[in-house]
Amino acid sequence: MRIGFTLFLACTLSAAAAPVLIVAHRGASFDAPENTIAAHRLAWRQGADAVETDIYLTKDRSVIVIHDANVKRTTGKSAAIADLTVSEARKLDAGSWKAPQFAGEKLPLLAEQLAEIPAGKRMFVEIKIGPEIVPELKNVLTAARADERNVTVISFNYESLKAVRQQLPKLPTQYLVGFKAPDPKAEPNPKAKKQPTLDEVIAQAKAAKLTGLDLQHTWPLTKDDVAKIRAAGLELHVWTVDDVAVAQRWIALGVDSITTNRPGWLREQLKL
Repeated sequence: MRIGFTLFLACTLSAAAAPVLIVAHRGASFDAPENTIAAHRLAWRQGADAVETDIYLTKDRSVIVIHDANVKRTTGKSAAIADLTVSEARKLDAGSWKAPQFAGEKLPLLAEQLAEIPAGKRMFVEIKIGPEIVPELKNVLTAARADERNVTVISFNYESLKAVRQQLPKLPTQYLVGFKAPDPKAEPNPKAKKQPTLDEVIAQAKAAKLTGLDLQHTWPLTKDDVAKIRAAGLELHVWTVDDVAVAQRWIALGVDSITTNRPGWLREQLKL
């Protein structure tokens, strides 16, 4: 019994001492145009442990990197990415909106970003649509020789994550879940989407054999909540944190990674 307890304690202390990873949200998106090669390269220079990126399918089924379903916000052209061929999408300027020095930045292909992951680093690939993208994602990862050592798949779309577990079972998968605190002054809206409880989220993740939760920083988690997550065999990650006090609270809870728009700055502030 004493040996077993000693091993348990050693494992607990080891897990507690594990470093918190800094994940660059859409690259170093505070300083460079989000989801571009420029933003990703800057994130690596700023010392990010991982870069988060968002993927859609073009009209001709290429896996392209962009956050919004419509390209207008970051390119100025109003068009759904699903209605554009990859050639049409790649002609757009995805950098000028941020600053003149980024003029001419293109919407990258996922394959381009995968090719630039430094040794020992990781990419969090967020699926923005349904499971129809998973076969194409598998093709891109296979061609790039990317695997569970450097790629984690994340999504708000539960069905997409289930498809990843079925078609790419070795890849780590994180379930993105937001949290909006109820407004006590607001009138009841029966059509409003119900905020899931942590127990419900854990149950969903376990049912799909996901490997972790990636929670919005507004979740009011306690140490007991984190213990529930760990007892379920799940990792715990948090997004998107650009506030030092918020980051420190999540570090105290024992989070595995913090996603931020300012990877270099946040690492410096936290002395990580």
